[in-house]
Amino acid sequence: MSKTQPKPILNASLPPQFRHFRLALAREPGHPEGDAEVAYIIVAPLDSEDRIDAKLWREHREACRVVRQRPNEKDLHGHLVHRPGGGWGFHYDGEANQPDEVGYHFADERFIVGEYVSINERGKMHTYRVTSVSYL
Repeated sequence: MSKTQPKPILNASLPPQFRHFRLALAREPGHPEGDAEVAYIIVAPLDSEDRIDAKLWREHREACRVVRQRPNEKDLHGHLVHRPGGGWGFHYDGEANQPDEVGYHFADERFIVGEYVSINERGKMHTYRVTSVSYL
């Protein structure tokens, strides 16, 4: 568990492009129906095509957050980070033994309900489905 709690986000100070979206584990071996309890909750700006807006991310990177949820584990809190080469990942604050997780082609992905995205978790790819997208 992260020992530092992130500062609260002041929603009213963020541009209207900011969204709160949830990714839930999609169907895969070991989870034939998927698993709604294995999820990520992300706060980030989306552009007019529902892709992560890198320009607004740069201007408001402290507000771009991620929560990693797993059954029987404490939630991990972190930030959406822009990686070399234009990719996106999740960095968990205060978690020295938790490697960053990497979104597979997140720069090209559309974050709309029903779309599928992939995340590399400790060297293994998992597919997630966007289950909700809402304004802050």
